Amino acid sequence: MLRRIIQNFATRLGTALLSFGIVWLTARYLGAAGRGAVSLFVTDCAALLLFIGLLGGSSLIYLAPRRNLWHLLLPAYAWAVAVCLGGTALVALFRQPGPEYLLHLAGLSVLQAFFSINTALVLGRRREAAYNLLTLSQVTLLAGGLGLAFAAGGQWLSVRSYYWVSYLAFGLPLLLSFLPLLRQPDRRQRLGRRLRATTRELARHSRGAHFSNILAFANYRLGHYFVAHYADIRAVGILSVGVALVEAVWLIPRSTALVQYVDLVHAGPAAPLPPSALRVARLTVLGTATALGTLIILPTALLTTVFGPEFGAARPVMVLLAPGAVLMAVQMLVSSYFAGRAQYRINNLASVVGLGVTLLACALLIPHFGIRGAAGAASVSYGASTLFLLHHFRRATGTPPSALLLPRPADAGYCWQLLRRRLG
Repeated sequence: MLRRIIQNFATRLGTALLSFGIVWLTARYLGAAGRGAVSLFVTDCAALLLFIGLLGGSSLIYLAPRRNLWHLLLPAYAWAVAVCLGGTALVALFRQPGPEYLLHLAGLSVLQAFFSINTALVLGRRREAAYNLLTLSQVTLLAGGLGLAFAAGGQWLSVRSYYWVSYLAFGLPLLLSFLPLLRQPDRRQRLGRRLRATTRELARHSRGAHFSNILAFANYRLGHYFVAHYADIRAVGILSVGVALVEAVWLIPRSTALVQYVDLVHAGPAAPLPPSALRVARLTVLGTATALGTLIILPTALLTTVFGPEFGAARPVMVLLAPGAVLMAVQMLVSSYFAGRAQYRINNLASVVGLGVTLLACALLIPHFGIRGAAGAASVSYGASTLFLLHHFRRATGTPPSALLLPRPADAGYCWQLLRRRLG
């Protein structure tokens, strides 16, 4: 298990570094306003992808070992197109950003949706190497394409370049993602009743599994819309840089949570939680806290040197976000346990708690404190939802929070023995 986590972590580390490169390129070459425009576009796409998960998402991973892949893929694709077109229409109605923005939003959200559906099915069949390669190739193409476009200068130094490069970055990996799916033994005929039954089952699982993801997204990104309303697009750009740097550290808990979720899905609902999972969870939280501590002690001068003089204000955002980011690492691990057990209601309730705190905190703090208020609101929300999950985790497993939070001497010995075996 640890070997797979390390492999997953290595892929996510590469992805995080390349994502950092994308943040740096858009901030450095487009400034705070341009970075803010890109951030809002990415947020809109992510919001549409979340509603796509109401007939897909993590439930595709759950059902992939149990059902015909093509019975899962077809309804997920149809729902994705409907959501992307409907969501784009709602953005046009309420925000009126312009026809070019709307065309790119519809086109790129569909591409991203199809790619996420395919990779979820690949991962559900435990083709983790293919999944990691596809994920890494997508962000590599985006970062490399933006680097070439911005280096060309002139008319390429615009937000429009981000749109066009994104078509390549998602389109090519989408085509490649069909290769591991076509190698599976699933028959691509006789859809009929089985297709309808699988669609109903997918919808039933997705509603429960994905509702918490929609609420979690609101907890993560609602502050961006509040800042855009009470401040301006430049402030959104500065906030997005601070958030991106802090959330990059989440690649550590996300790598662990993803592997644990896949293992729990394949183990079945009656399998007990192994002691090794708790050890890995403790080490994950420790690694997350260490990485965040290193990040927030970076001087403001370094941020302005790397991103530009406008982005020095991102450092207070990072400091205020750090405590909540550590708690969110714990939440990712605990929520993966309940998702793997198909106990979606607990995750949903935790997200409802977090969203309620987010709405209240954003309304109170952002009008007075701007982007610092947004960061503080996020940390308070993360803390509230994590405490709720820890309470239910203890009731379900009898495991106290300290078993997840506090490293033990035996953990250090385990890491040392593992390192010795690797080096030996």
